[in-house]
Amino acid sequence: MSDLAHYLRISNLLAGNLDIHSALRSVKAEIDKIIEFDHLDVCLTDTDKKWNTSYEVGLQTSWSTSRSLVHNSPVRDILLGKTEYLLTGNALKDPRYIFPGAVSAPILHHEFRSRVNVAMKVLGEGIGSLNCSSKKENFYNESHVEQVRILADMLAPYFYALRANEKANKEAIFRAEILAREEGLRLGALSLTDALETERQRIGMDLHDQTLADLTRIARDIRPGLTEVQHHRLQQQIQNMIQDLRDIIDTSIPSILELFGFHHAVLTHLERAVSSESKMQFNVEDHTGGAVDTLPETTRIAIFRICQEAINNAVLHSGAAQISVMVCHDAAEYLTIRISDDGRFRLRDPKPRSGLAHMKTRAQLIGAKYDITTRKGTRITIRLPETARKSEGIGHENFAG
Repeated sequence: MSDLAHYLRISNLLAGNLDIHSALRSVKAEIDKIIEFDHLDVCLTDTDKKWNTSYEVGLQTSWSTSRSLVHNSPVRDILLGKTEYLLTGNALKDPRYIFPGAVSAPILHHEFRSRVNVAMKVLGEGIGSLNCSSKKENFYNESHVEQVRILADMLAPYFYALRANEKANKEAIFRAEILAREEGLRLGALSLTDALETERQRIGMDLHDQTLADLTRIARDIRPGLTEVQHHRLQQQIQNMIQDLRDIIDTSIPSILELFGFHHAVLTHLERAVSSESKMQFNVEDHTGGAVDTLPETTRIAIFRICQEAINNAVLHSGAAQISVMVCHDAAEYLTIRISDDGRFRLRDPKPRSGLAHMKTRAQLIGAKYDITTRKGTRITIRLPETARKSEGIGHENFAG
């Protein structure tokens, strides 16, 4: 079969592919019949000519694993428009390919001695290079350059179009993710606002049904000539009412968190949540030296609220014997908060307004990653990246309160 037949077959094979990798794989066998190679790759530059991306067939090398700077590419002279082609009989000793900072590890590792590299152009504008490599020394000559040039001219418009389509798809996906994230935050904020309104109503009812009733009773009992026993009973009632008010206030404003810090606030909440008759064990560990207390107020309160909800769920519904809260930095430099128990996980309310949904929403609103596992107990993990630690979430304190 003549080279012309192979070129026609390459055109037919390219037509049915929607991505560069598939297109290159589909024509590999036909190109190999025109010019023998151990490695074939296409190197395409970004629109700013600063970075390049490689797509390869044959041997798989580090060239296709990540983008690299054009100035560090072994074919930089072509990508920068300084020459139309490169030809060498031994790239291992050629300073055009091997130079300080060059991304030439595959050449050295696989011993690509002979190389022929030709510019790929669309409407006279360079978009990259087509590269053939052989482990044999002095294998390619000027006739091979012409063969690769014809192949480059054929492949360039196809690959240029596929690259543009690939870029458009990525941008579309990115925009969709942004819109989905914004919509998720909007719905989360609305859900949390509803929950806060419900909480305000609950506090109002507590004040009306409990505190106001206590005050009314005390006002009725106060009169001249009280005995010592009656006086003591009134004092006890007042003390009970003060404690009830403190509980209501601590529910709405975590004052302990502000006064004594995250570690003490969580420990105090555990002590209050676990009854004195319970045999449940609990502990709080902070391996960060108080990193949570250095966070913006909105973020700190949101994390505390998540811990409160997780602890309440564990105490009231799991039947756990052990609850632990740990703060640490993981290997990826996330600030990580884990609330764990050894009880049974019970999904009491799968609705969007449930406590689990609120914990997830609070995490999203401060830019944290939320994860829950229910094997051998329940573990809720909140991971806060560096960027979220420096911001105020959505900038509204009520969403964290």
